Amino acid sequence: MSSPRSTVADASISSFSQFGLSPEIVSVLERRGIRVPLPIQQASLSDALAGRDVCGKAPTGSGKTLAFALPMVARLERGRPGRPGGLILVPTRELAAQITTELAPLAKTRRLTVHAFYGGVGFGGQLHALKKGVDIVVACPGRLADLMRSRHVDLSDVDMVVVDEADRMADMGFLPEVRRILDTTSPTRQTLLFSATLDGDVDVLVRRYQHDAARHEVDAGESEIGRMSHRFQAVAQADRAAACAALVADFGACVVFVRTRHGADRLARQLERSGVSAAAIHGDRSQSQRDRALASFRSGSVRALVATDVAARGIHVDSVDCVIHYDPPADPKDYVHRSGRTARAGASGSVVTLITPEQRKGMEAIARTLGLDPELVGMSRSGSAPSPATRHRGPRPAHQGSRRSRSQGGPRPPRAQADGRAANNRHKAPRGTPR
Repeated sequence: MSSPRSTVADASISSFSQFGLSPEIVSVLERRGIRVPLPIQQASLSDALAGRDVCGKAPTGSGKTLAFALPMVARLERGRPGRPGGLILVPTRELAAQITTELAPLAKTRRLTVHAFYGGVGFGGQLHALKKGVDIVVACPGRLADLMRSRHVDLSDVDMVVVDEADRMADMGFLPEVRRILDTTSPTRQTLLFSATLDGDVDVLVRRYQHDAARHEVDAGESEIGRMSHRFQAVAQADRAAACAALVADFGACVVFVRTRHGADRLARQLERSGVSAAAIHGDRSQSQRDRALASFRSGSVRALVATDVAARGIHVDSVDCVIHYDPPADPKDYVHRSGRTARAGASGSVVTLITPEQRKGMEAIARTLGLDPELVGMSRSGSAPSPATRHRGPRPAHQGSRRSRSQGGPRPPRAQADGRAANNRHKAPRGTPR
């Protein structure tokens, strides 16, 4: 196989109709307010629509879903019961459900059916869908492998495959199952692979399953990290819950990251006692509980979604005002993945990390790796915790000058105030669907 070529976005493309998509598909996008392609879409759609393998490197929230959903809808033909023509592999249940929701109205324009397949729920509905006929399968590897072993699905007719968030699949140990699944699909299939990183195990997938792939990358310098306001806030261990509650009250819609499942439940209860509506999402929760928590957060009835790292991998919600690292991340990669819940699809956002004196050195190392000044983490050199207002902001987005000055301290005013609504209004309008 030849080495993939690297290309960048074509800024001259200003509408989806320039790709030759049908008026019906473009109309669906416009009704959702999606008119101008994002960089990863500008770069990759022409090759994907032409039938080439595509290797896309782009950060979370950059618009990868439409970069593979549009070619799949435009190019696929109807399948047969139990024998789909399109396959999208994803690492988490939540991501499978969200991609299915986004893909369904596009697929309807060509009378294609799409269904999600993942664990944590019964087989009944999924088996019924396969028997009736599913053209596009959106699946987590484990559940799909179960359906293959029971001979309820045959992938030999699949001629278009998407591997989404391949780096996270590698982190979660799914790649051996992914390889077994890909080996059962048509040898002439088109393979689209999207990932935030393309090294290590992900590169094995690229070399083994892609042929003369067009490689498209969104420069990390233009990614969501550069659009975020980064703040590192020193707190005493006993004051963390109160500091978190104050941040949620100020910012609005927040995803709060904790290290353990027990810690997520405990913090959610503490926030509720402080008058902040909160819901926990983690691996010990049933799928229906996780779905309800995510739906409540999207609708605005819950302001704080408290999540563990693994449970949050599939959370893709627009209009998250702030990510709070209640427990600091283990490494720079986790910082980037967690923080990617905000500043999605071209928007700005804020990230706040709460740091106790004992955590100072570890967070300084992470900040240094990411190009954030570790001298301004909010700790004195003795390791003591100063006022919670001490902060450091990372790369400044263009609009940041309108925020409070350093002398005022504290986080920026909540968006609700800027829109002329009451700051304590917890029942926001539903947030947009992910792009």
